[in-house]
Amino acid sequence: MTKKAFNIMHGGDYVPLYNRLKEYRARIGVNQQEMGRLSGVSRQTISQIERGDYSPSVTLALKIAKVFEVQVEDIFWYEEED
Repeated sequence: MTKKAFNIMHGGDYVPLYNRLKEYRARIGVNQQEMGRLSGVSRQTISQIERGDYSPSVTLALKIAKVFEVQVEDIFWYEEED
């Protein structure tokens, strides 16, 4: 699980977006380059998402989830701070 998270806007506040992309990539045995090809982006974009330096668009998050045949929420989630 990525510890660092990209902050997204939710309800007027910024909340961290977490992801399990690296974990899911490992499950199917693909590197960042191949993951980028499968989802239509560069290796660098996959790397940035995994590090929490880049928040994917809804379209990209859906494409990534489709590669793994899971729901977007299985890979990406946010936690609101109290």
